[in-house]
Amino acid sequence: MEAVHNNGREHKITLNNREAGVVTGVNAVISFDPNEVLLETEQGMLMIKGTDLNVTKLTLEKGEVEVDGRVDSMTYSDMKPGIKGENGLLNRLFK
Repeated sequence: MEAVHNNGREHKITLNNREAGVVTGVNAVISFDPNEVLLETEQGMLMIKGTDLNVTKLTLEKGEVEVDGRVDSMTYSDMKPGIKGENGLLNRLFK
């Protein structure tokens, strides 16, 4: 497993009342729908799960993503996107 290296951007999450949050240090938005948002960050893959989730602001030049909706959980993985397989870590973590 390859370690994720910091490209000089600070990774920070600010969450207000579980309803809205800002994530910095984002390299890419892999996918999003009303129940989950998958981000590639400076610290690994970040899965945000909840209800009525919406990416309301995306500024990849600054590495910032703003997410609205109710946040139920956040989970990190060091795996890179595109790793497939039934027993893969992404599949086990993000079911």
